[in-house]
Amino acid sequence: MNQFNVRKVAVLGAGVMGAQIAAHLVNMRVPVVLFDLAAKEGPKNGIVLKALDGLKKLKPSPIGVAGDLALIQPANYDEHLDLLAGCDLVIEAIAERMDWKLDLYTQVAPHLAPQAIVASNTSGLSITKLAAVLPEAIKPRFCGIHFFNPPRYMQLVELIPTPGTLPEILDQLETFATRTLGKGVVRAKDTPNFVANRVGIAGMLATIKEAENFGLGYDVVDDLTGKKLGRASSGTFRTADVVGIDTLLHVVKTMQDNLGPEQANDPFYGSFATPSAVAALVAAGALGQKTGAGFYKKVGKEIQRFDLAKGGYVPAGGKADAIVDRILKKPAPERLKLLRESSNPQAQFLWAILRDSFHYCAVHLAAIADSAREVDLAMRWGFGMKQGPFELWQEAGWQQVAEWVKADIAAGKALCTAPLPDWVFDGRTGVHTPEGSWSAAQGHYLPRSALPVYARQHFPEALAGEGAKPAITAGTEVYKNDEIRLWTLDGEVLIASITSKMHLIGPGVIEGLLKAVELAEAQYHGLVIWSPDEPFSAGANLEAMLPTFMKLGAKGIAPEIKKLQDALLRVRYAAVPTIAAMRGLALGGGCEIAVHCAKRVAHLESYVGLVEVGVGLIPGGGGLTYIARRAAENAAAAGSTDLLAFVKEGFTAAATAKVGTSALESRQLGYLLGDDVIVAHKDELLYTAIVQAKAMAAANWRAPLKGLFPVAGRSGIATIQAQLVGMRDGGFISAHDFHIASLIADVVCGGAVEAGSLVNEEYLMALERKHFCSLLEHPKSQERIMGLLQTGKPVRN
Repeated sequence: MNQFNVRKVAVLGAGVMGAQIAAHLVNMRVPVVLFDLAAKEGPKNGIVLKALDGLKKLKPSPIGVAGDLALIQPANYDEHLDLLAGCDLVIEAIAERMDWKLDLYTQVAPHLAPQAIVASNTSGLSITKLAAVLPEAIKPRFCGIHFFNPPRYMQLVELIPTPGTLPEILDQLETFATRTLGKGVVRAKDTPNFVANRVGIAGMLATIKEAENFGLGYDVVDDLTGKKLGRASSGTFRTADVVGIDTLLHVVKTMQDNLGPEQANDPFYGSFATPSAVAALVAAGALGQKTGAGFYKKVGKEIQRFDLAKGGYVPAGGKADAIVDRILKKPAPERLKLLRESSNPQAQFLWAILRDSFHYCAVHLAAIADSAREVDLAMRWGFGMKQGPFELWQEAGWQQVAEWVKADIAAGKALCTAPLPDWVFDGRTGVHTPEGSWSAAQGHYLPRSALPVYARQHFPEALAGEGAKPAITAGTEVYKNDEIRLWTLDGEVLIASITSKMHLIGPGVIEGLLKAVELAEAQYHGLVIWSPDEPFSAGANLEAMLPTFMKLGAKGIAPEIKKLQDALLRVRYAAVPTIAAMRGLALGGGCEIAVHCAKRVAHLESYVGLVEVGVGLIPGGGGLTYIARRAAENAAAAGSTDLLAFVKEGFTAAATAKVGTSALESRQLGYLLGDDVIVAHKDELLYTAIVQAKAMAAANWRAPLKGLFPVAGRSGIATIQAQLVGMRDGGFISAHDFHIASLIADVVCGGAVEAGSLVNEEYLMALERKHFCSLLEHPKSQERIMGLLQTGKPVRN
């Protein structure tokens, strides 16, 4: 496959999706031009500028760092079509109107670069029909690309070819979407709503219908169809509110318009009628989260749900029955059997929607996807399911579940009378095997894609039945205790995987890190700290400290804190490169592990910060020492003697428990450095970290030399405290907040020494340790610690 370099992307359409796609491109440092119509009044780029301003208000934020929105180049069709000639990829993302899209294609086609890939971001329109208006030279380079909303966070991207799309174009676009944008790509056939929305919206309609059949409220259904069922926590109706009920209605209409008796003749067509509640809400302008009301609305502090029978809202809060809750915790074979046989309406409802899902997916597999793999991954990545429908069916016992579904169809309980396909009953035990996943269209198992980009994923997301070896038992193990595993894939780089709950740091982690450095220096080219699941580490295990504290008080904790500090200094000054490969939370001690490594490789969705003040403590593993040292290094690099100016940002981040909401923002806070690597795809994190370790070793990397560095001293402390006094006296912080912040200032400024005094890391860590232990014995801090352990929520005192 030829190299496809995307030097610049054009996004056509600055609506909700187009603007967010542009934002995510900028997140991954891809230059982008965002087009829309020329404004009739004011600046010609006014529509795009307004859209970019609107992105600042979205939660969660589509942009890693708000200031990066300025990197998006605004443009309009009247003045800037010549800019298209410099774009290697053009993504059309205007409203879902076939006529509007075709008109736009006619307008832009003469200006496209000869090598450019052109793709339509549509949720269900026919890609083949869209291609009809394009010049013959462009048609082979045209396809569908369906991002899920919000594009930054949703992993799924569907690629949809036309009969004339060149295979290499799809390969190039899949590689770009995977490596550069971090997406999970599913190739879909050009059928209405493609794969995820076809299955997901059919499932949502079935859920609404079955909820009416069994007389269940939306709040109860959401509790049943959320995390308890292994799906997105928002359940069914809250998800509709987030997506937009008008958007849901649009996708439903696509099914109604294209899957009826005169088109594809979908046997489930009878269940695609617009639900009465959806019609009523749309008619009332209650379109979900964006209008403040939908299936739910908030009145004061009360959450209310829509009641169709009453034509208004009633208090929400209904939950799953305890017996159903217990059933859902059983293994899949027992779980489905109990749901089917139970007389409880909630259990019957759950069996019904699972049966409907199995039935629908089996009947349509041949038409919508190359294999069962695409269906299951699409539902995982696009609808937040832990398991796709085929995976669950297979785990629960393929033939038994098939017989149950067949019996329900015969009894008239299913949504339609269409029989399950013959292949379901050919003696198989499932659709996913080590050799591949079942293709109903081709009649054999299809292996996973062999595109080179997937060679970078040592442990790609596996489906049940594929037989993939989990990362936690992979490779060659060289050491293990209850909290950490040391292993290697290639004998060249040692990998340390923290295995404790939430990857909390306890004695076993400290012991393991010391062992890892010892082994890496003796036998390997580098050390990578990486775990196959999130988070990187949520910090120190406070609960594990309690017995020691109860027995010996703070003096019993001090030696344990020193062990952590010494271990992290050992990591910092190791004779081989040490790499922190981060994904998810890296808080408190997790952040301290990362900043003491020689380099960090971070997934974009890495949330890094020193958060100890939330439990009434200060960082104790060298985090404040790191802030002081980096301030000295940054001041020296800038040729400045004003140390305090460089200390303030790190002090503020620690004193306010500021957490970077992306790897990009974490870099701004100083927890990632300029030459650290930000990775788009979570499954490429380990590969990239290993490559970095080997490259550093090959370049004769040497650990930094231990030395002295200047601190801001007592004058810096006084300046910070003067500002804190104003905040305390103004009621912005409590007296205990003031006390904790003063101790943080004491460490980052180097204690009671003259400004510019030279200190070392051990000196500052001793200050950290002293203040950390003093806070452990403070009643207010003890309240915060116990409150968090008991309720999981911070205590403000």
